[in-house]
Amino acid sequence: MHDSAKLELHRQADMNISLRSGLSSLPQPKNEYQIVMQPIKKMMKITNVSEYKEITKEKLPKMIYDYFASGAEDQWTLKENRNAFSRIMFRPRVLIDVSKIDMTTTVLGFKISKPIMISPTSMHKMAYPEGEYATARAASAAGTIMTLSTAVSSSVEEVASTGPGIRFIQLYVFKDRNIVTQLVRGAENAGFKAIVLIVDTAVGGHREANIKNRFTFPPHLRFKTYEAMVPERIKDSNPVSIVKGLYDQSLNWKDVKWLQTITSLPIILKGVLTAEDQASQLNGALKEY
Repeated sequence: MHDSAKLELHRQADMNISLRSGLSSLPQPKNEYQIVMQPIKKMMKITNVSEYKEITKEKLPKMIYDYFASGAEDQWTLKENRNAFSRIMFRPRVLIDVSKIDMTTTVLGFKISKPIMISPTSMHKMAYPEGEYATARAASAAGTIMTLSTAVSSSVEEVASTGPGIRFIQLYVFKDRNIVTQLVRGAENAGFKAIVLIVDTAVGGHREANIKNRFTFPPHLRFKTYEAMVPERIKDSNPVSIVKGLYDQSLNWKDVKWLQTITSLPIILKGVLTAEDQASQLNGALKEY
């Protein structure tokens, strides 16, 4: 081994020792919401994307980890999603020039670097202090699309302030249509490019892990969207209580048509699960209203 390489190894070892020493001198977390930093050395060993999940499980409090990682009830759908992806195999072709690979594609006419995008997830700041700011910057740097959740710890304006990027906004339909209109206008003004309308949440999921953990939001975090639109709800730290009764359970094709009248942004329906509903859409269900 060259002397320069040896010096670099010693330098990294000293850095890790110093980091561990510094961390050990810090006061222990006072509550379950504080994130305990793990040694950098372990992070450097990651060789597979799936390993991030294990690192996350170690770093985050159980209550927070379960909030992000778990599904509803017996989590059958969550398990089947993973199983379905595991059944997909590549069929590599041979004797084809692959010296230059182009993975770029387009979504609604927007060019992205690869067919991988960031789906809406709530309250990123529970996992990382910069929250949606960091996610937005990462998506932009990777040349792909980020869809921002309605239930966020950073507002659409704050996310837009991170710089240019292709961003969609997730949207629940509230009983109060004025709230919906305000959310759409805010997204338009912040430069968001499309609306991802949630159509499969007439009733919220019965998330047993959250119930067992008695989940509440960290006291320093708030649903930014709800803080602006329904400030009286933010006094509660239980997410179920915050959104209870806000969403319109009578949502139907007529409401989708109404949404088209208040925005020129493209609308993506998220949560279409049956061929029958897909056929209704393709056969012009919207034109019936």
